[in-house]
Amino acid sequence: MQEIRVSSWNELNECLYQESWQENLRRFRSPFAFRGVSSSRYELTTSLKRLGKTSDELERHILRSFRRYARREAVAEDSIWNWLALAQHHGLPTRLLDWTYSPYVAMHFATEDLEEFDTDGAIWCIDYYRTNQLLPGTLKALLAEEGANVNVFTAEMLSRAAKTLAEFDQLSDADFVIFFEPPSLDERIVNQFALFSCMSSPRASLHQWLRQHPDVCRRVIIPAELKWEVRDKLDQANITERVLYPGLDGLSRWLKRYYTPRRP
Repeated sequence: MQEIRVSSWNELNECLYQESWQENLRRFRSPFAFRGVSSSRYELTTSLKRLGKTSDELERHILRSFRRYARREAVAEDSIWNWLALAQHHGLPTRLLDWTYSPYVAMHFATEDLEEFDTDGAIWCIDYYRTNQLLPGTLKALLAEEGANVNVFTAEMLSRAAKTLAEFDQLSDADFVIFFEPPSLDERIVNQFALFSCMSSPRASLHQWLRQHPDVCRRVIIPAELKWEVRDKLDQANITERVLYPGLDGLSRWLKRYYTPRRP
């Protein structure tokens, strides 16, 4: 896996927008999904995996309970993919990981925690054009049916391929990863320009899978000494908690961070 350590704001921008030019469209359209983390030590571990060794056995029980107790009108359509997106969005342990189309949103998540400003941050960049080439035939055909410009799944598309996670897990004997856009559940999903990654099994690790496919991913390291500059410039660009977490909670988080004095 390629790892790039940047040394300036301009270099960070250039690095994250690298490979965005699409000659066939004559437009800038990045093929990357981005995930910002406040510490470069953090691996790509799902909240489900963090439950422990029996997490794969717990997945169906947790989701079943969530669907039982949540209000039915919480999702527009009774689809496992809509329920899975809703569950992840509200903090339930799932096999999903949060990503964004926006390099600036990823920068925000790499620099929002002031307690981590003495450690390097990181932005993971995965080329979903390339991960799509490793999908099983059923999913490749589904993307092809939607047209050449469709490279990320929707919940509706995935429901056509697999109505349950058990069916999804049986699409291939080899591990793979998909990226799909959640429905616009609320302003937070929309403002964060969000999408999710989903592995082909609750036991599969995206971090380990990327080690086997290093050509689909790169990791950009934001040095600790650069974080304040990135953070201040993001604030001026209005990439803040106030925007990404609409409501009074997000407003309070932004003001608390914004007015916290910088330590000597």
